[in-house]
Amino acid sequence: MTPNPIPAIHHAVITVSDIEASLRFYRDGIGLAVLQDRDVEGDWPALFRAPSTRLRAVFLGNPDVPDRQAGVLELNAFESDAPEPRPQAFHAGLTMLSYFVDVDETLARLSSLGFTEPPRRIDQTTPGGILTIAVVRDPDGVAILLTPGSLTRPSASAD
Repeated sequence: MTPNPIPAIHHAVITVSDIEASLRFYRDGIGLAVLQDRDVEGDWPALFRAPSTRLRAVFLGNPDVPDRQAGVLELNAFESDAPEPRPQAFHAGLTMLSYFVDVDETLARLSSLGFTEPPRRIDQTTPGGILTIAVVRDPDGVAILLTPGSLTRPSASAD
């Protein structure tokens, strides 16, 4: 296997307090497919300072994208009591995740699933033109940016 010439993000992990609510948000609302759903035992307290050695790991993403380029989201639910969600105030550390989606369609789907907190929307100037982007919060307060196209490339598409 040839290594990537430039490191790439393989996946991000969110520890969730309610796995079913998070699946409704990411799978049913954002539109990610479940790639794998399994119970895993490991020394998570030593590796992550986690509260338990057992967790449910649900991997979500696009099954048509190769694993090395996938940008997979992993939801972890530990067998012990769920940790408290972080405050929603702006803070140092991971600030948000971003998904290429049809923004209006995704917001309507999230609303129909009961995620009714009003999104924050702006028109953003990008190399490909002006895009209307929105930020919503998942059930644990993680900020999710919804964008219809690239914020960094001349083309307004996700390629």
